[in-house]
This record gives sequence, C-alpha cells and structure tokens, in this order.
Amino acid sequence: MASVAQMSSPAPKEPVTVLLVDNHDDTRLLYREYLTRAGCIVEEAADGREALAKAIARRHDVVVSAARLPGIDGYQLCQLLRRDTATMATRVIMVTADGVSTDLERARRAGVDATLVTPCLPPVLFAEVQRLVELDRSPSPDASVDSTEGAAAMVAGVGGDGAGSRAHERRTILSRVYRRGPTTTPPVAPPNLRCPQCDKGLVYHHSNIGGVSERHPEQWDYFECAAQCGTFEYRQRTRKVRRVDNA
Repeated sequence: MASVAQMSSPAPKEPVTVLLVDNHDDTRLLYREYLTRAGCIVEEAADGREALAKAIARRHDVVVSAARLPGIDGYQLCQLLRRDTATMATRVIMVTADGVSTDLERARRAGVDATLVTPCLPPVLFAEVQRLVELDRSPSPDASVDSTEGAAAMVAGVGGDGAGSRAHERRTILSRVYRRGPTTTPPVAPPNLRCPQCDKGLVYHHSNIGGVSERHPEQWDYFECAAQCGTFEYRQRTRKVRRVDNA
C-alpha cells in the first residue's frame, strides 16, 4: 500500500513541448538552448512544409514560427494548423520583424495566439510560451462538465468504453479553440499608464486577446516606455503592470 506521503504528493508537471520554425539556424539555436535549459522539449523545422509535417505527426503545446519562411510562410502555416483537427487547438506564437498594425491583424486572422516583434529576447519568448500553456492547463469552468447529460456521460465513461472521457476531451478542446491573438483595437480600452521605473508616460503598442472561452475572456495590453525603460504588460483582469522584456 502506498504511504500517505506518496498518495498526497502532487503529480509532476508535464514538460512543455515546443516546435521552433525558422530558416535561420542561429535563431533556432538561440531559442532552443534557452527553452531547453528552461525544461522544454524542443523540436525544430527550417521551413513551413517541414513544420506542418512535424506538427501533425506529433502534438506540441506551442508552435513558435517566424513570419517569413520559404515555401509556406508563417501566416499560411498557422491557417493550415487551424484547419486540421489534430492541430487546431495548438498554440501558435509568431515572431516577426513587421510589427505594424496590418501585420498584427493579418496574424490575428490567421489564428495566431500571440505575435512578438524582433529583436525578441529568449526570456520574452519563454514568458509567452508559459502564459499560453498555463491558459490551457489551468482548470476552467468551461472545461468541466456543467450539465446533467454531460455528468452522466462522464460517469458512464468510468470503467466503461471511455465515452465520457472522450466527451470531456472534446469539451476541453472546444474551450481552447476560443482565442483571438493580437489586436490594436481591443474590446476594453487600454488605460493611461506611467512607467513604474521612470514615471514617464507609457506608449500603447498592442493587445493580446485570449481566455478559455467567450464567457471568460482575457486581455493583456502592451506598452513601450517613452524613455526606453522597456516593454510593459498590463493585465486587465488583475490590473497589474509588469515588465516583460528583461533578460
């Protein structure tokens, strides 16, 4: 019989799996080394076609893709991932040198969860990977069964044919599909903020819209310090500001 300590010990966290897509070897190396040291399992692809094949062959928590790729570019890659049932719920982060609103909107329409503008330091990328994974792995009201029919299906699945587990899995995946990615016209107006380091005004850059369902939306607003203190994130739900670009 297992001891009380063994029974009460929490299950270890699953490592985060990341697919890095970039045609520049040095960029992949930079991100791979940092993410690996941070405990991630990293796979690489040098172009969109290779990335699509690897994404379908093996489930990844997050796909990190450059916008400009030979053959299938990052936007097309994301659109293809969203169309396939095996990858439609996979989180996608796009890293691009084009941070103008038209490119952010194009990324949003393609189904990208977050867009990072180069130069993007590895800690910034890792923080965004963590944020998206936490959204998926955190318990949510919509990911649980909230109807009599659903509860019956879950009970029927215990020790049976697994129908309840499959129903629960489908509900979880559907809740994860609700995501909008970056935008410069968020539903909640970004606040007027001052830099917590130099007290100068922060300049609004863009917002990330996400959440686990339409009933439970999330909004993160991103600002640049006019005095070049860095990039800051404001979370609408908690009303907290934090710096996100420090190494």
